[in-house]
Amino acid sequence: MGLLQLLKGQFLCHLLIFYVFLVSGLLVNLLQLCTLPLWALNRQLARRINCRLGYCISSQMVALLEWWSGTECTLYTDPESYPHYGKENAIVILNHNFEIDFLCGWTFCERFGVLGTSKVMAKKELAYVPLIGWMWYFQEIVFCKRKWEEDRRTVAKSLQNLRDYPENFWFLLFCEGTRFTEKKHKISMEVAESKGLPKLKHHLLPRTKGFCVTVQNLRGTVTAVYDSTLNFRNNETPTLRGVLSGKKYHADLYVRRIPLDSVPEDEAECAAWLHTLYQEKDTFQEGYTQTGRFPGPVVNPPRQPWALLNWLFWAVLVLGPLILLLLQLLQTGSTFTVLCSLAVCIAVSGAVHWMIGQTEINRASSYGNKQAPLNNN
Repeated sequence: MGLLQLLKGQFLCHLLIFYVFLVSGLLVNLLQLCTLPLWALNRQLARRINCRLGYCISSQMVALLEWWSGTECTLYTDPESYPHYGKENAIVILNHNFEIDFLCGWTFCERFGVLGTSKVMAKKELAYVPLIGWMWYFQEIVFCKRKWEEDRRTVAKSLQNLRDYPENFWFLLFCEGTRFTEKKHKISMEVAESKGLPKLKHHLLPRTKGFCVTVQNLRGTVTAVYDSTLNFRNNETPTLRGVLSGKKYHADLYVRRIPLDSVPEDEAECAAWLHTLYQEKDTFQEGYTQTGRFPGPVVNPPRQPWALLNWLFWAVLVLGPLILLLLQLLQTGSTFTVLCSLAVCIAVSGAVHWMIGQTEINRASSYGNKQAPLNNN
């Protein structure tokens, strides 16, 4: 183990990384709050500004994966589709099997210049969470309560708001609705059997309503669906703790570009189309399990330096005052002040572990664990 790798495993480094993320994130949230009056005066300008402010937060997570961990991301895709990536609006369908699949999705966005404009459909509760949740609010992320009777109207309205978005965006969807676990998979396949649907080995049944309403409301704005299937080499089980500790993984992502015109407009036909898509995704995953690769040629889009430069900017900006404060504290601080500072450090370290813990599969949402139908078509 080299010195750099040993350094990456030290908790003090993790604490500093989190400190930069926390303080810079709150500063960005404050700047986003300051854009509120601008929304009434020039909505498109406010959107462009918030894209860049949001990038300041989300790109730090990408920098952690690409530059700190050194994780490599290999793209399998059709060479004819490749020139379209980043140059059109798209719906990106991702499988939800790993703790860091959202990070790999963001990395895919970063490689093609749409990280700041990327959208997701997220739980309503996340809108109240500082940093990421507040950032998403200003980026017009679509929030839902997971109660379709209440969500249909609000989700459709949020999607309609994106029709005049001033820059190219990708709308990321985890159609399974929750992360894959064996328990959820068992319940999901019981639902599949009861509905007469083919069983899936590597996925949960997709929840079709969210996808269908997304297609209905973004048709004419979005030109393609990117069917994206993620896996990791050598049966790796990547974790955010591993990434934070500098562990290198190798992600393989298979992307198929499907023109949106080929997705049926009728809701029932659209739902059937999505089920067929997931059967194909399952075949790709099974092939990867057996051969260690996806079909099609390999493309390696280069890492962009902007995420790293953004992190270095914020690190210099927020760590400089911290170091000066600590030096002054050691020279002139009373015992009480030093103890209070230690207490703050302990509290921050607790927050680090809590935030990382929320990404762990064994701490995943209970959504999908109940015997109730998983796919309410």
